[in-house]
Amino acid sequence: MKIMYIVHLTTELAPLAKVGGLGDVVSGLSKGLIEGGVRVEVILPFYDHLDRSQLENLKVEKGEWLFKVYSAQYQGISLILIEPEKPAKSLKRGVIYGEEDDLLRFSYFTNAAMHYLLKAGKHPDVLHVHDWLTSLAPPLYHEIYKSMGLKIGGIVITIHNMKYQGICTPEELSPIGLHRKHLLKQDKMEDHSEPGKLNLLKGGLIYSDFITTVSPTYAIEIQKEEGFGLQSVLIKRKDKLVGILNGIDTSYWNPETDPFLVQNYSPNDELQEIEEGKIKNRKALYAKLKLDYDPAMLFTSISRLAKQKGPEMIKFGIEYVLAKGGQFILLGVAPEPELKNEFYTLAEEYRDNPHVHFHFLFDERLAHLTYAAADCILIPSLFEPCGLTQMIALRYGTIPIVHKVGGLSDTVFDIDHTEIPNEKRNGYTFDCPSNDSLRWSIDRAFEDHKNHPEKWHLMQKNGFHKDWSWKKPAAEYLSLYQKINR
Repeated sequence: MKIMYIVHLTTELAPLAKVGGLGDVVSGLSKGLIEGGVRVEVILPFYDHLDRSQLENLKVEKGEWLFKVYSAQYQGISLILIEPEKPAKSLKRGVIYGEEDDLLRFSYFTNAAMHYLLKAGKHPDVLHVHDWLTSLAPPLYHEIYKSMGLKIGGIVITIHNMKYQGICTPEELSPIGLHRKHLLKQDKMEDHSEPGKLNLLKGGLIYSDFITTVSPTYAIEIQKEEGFGLQSVLIKRKDKLVGILNGIDTSYWNPETDPFLVQNYSPNDELQEIEEGKIKNRKALYAKLKLDYDPAMLFTSISRLAKQKGPEMIKFGIEYVLAKGGQFILLGVAPEPELKNEFYTLAEEYRDNPHVHFHFLFDERLAHLTYAAADCILIPSLFEPCGLTQMIALRYGTIPIVHKVGGLSDTVFDIDHTEIPNEKRNGYTFDCPSNDSLRWSIDRAFEDHKNHPEKWHLMQKNGFHKDWSWKKPAAEYLSLYQKINR
């Protein structure tokens, strides 16, 4: 039986090159497919800040290309690392995203990757691309590389976030050879809101064989207002659209073996032992943050502080939890200047309050300790394609309070909704993104934690024993790949 050959074309691979969930998905899915006997190769930009000491068997690949290509192994995954020749020093910026020429940087990378596959004589059964950043690959294949001899069984594009689409002028893409005028049409790549411009994500949606997104509910939502203008394209192709819920790396996010914890605990332990483990980690967390230990209920939010994540509700949640006598730890990176100023101002207002701590720098150990120490995590996202923090929190016995959208709707089930089977209930949900709805859920959490331990322990038990791994999602992706290659 032939071994299926899958190539992921991506800008992130966790934890080697990670900004958000995209990197976790590519890493987790690749490992899940490899465990299932699939041959997987990941093509990634060779950013200058990658930790080369983590790469095994790193070597230069020689061939007929005008740019540098390296191969390596990383955590069992075969990598091809590419340094495009343009724009100048495009990968020597010390960052993955946030540059003014990001569109050109990743367009050149995508074109270089397609050129590499052609010249290396590689013909994957499936090319799997991710978000607008590599969505130029499907149009490039059908418009240029297929006629040059590159053979790909099928192309899958995964949407991690519809909001970002890659809008550019045709002239910006002409240096890489994609200057065909017929692309500037509404049934091709012309942007829906800016006539005369190209939309890279739209091209990926139209030219791919299948479209996936990272949760079943988000697949429905993007055919409505969450399509950010591309819903008509998705509705037209809905028979090729499927939502596959993400998993998490359960070997990395595992309270039983987590090296960042001072006290490991197992989902199979007695609830008292689990609680003792969480208390010991909480004491370690407080010591790290130079806070006095307090047994009051601890809430957290671990999030990018972006508009998508419901920052106004996060701010309200902090204030309301403190008013009710609880404690709050916010771990948040703020990429948007306006929100950064708002949260830094809030942190200054609470500078002398011993019951709240703000941390605005990424700290892996601190995140693990906080997941293990907290009682509840707030996730009031306005929209959420999948979300990983709720799955990680449940794995550590921390109860999520979420706005019921996207992947949050597919993973968190309200303890008080009687139509939901007892064995699924694992948190608190609210339908309307408002402070009143969040207040109602926080009130219920305080009440149940204090007066209804049986409900609290049921939520913890259900979170502990759900399989959050990539095993099931990887099998669903493999089934999709096989359907393409029949």
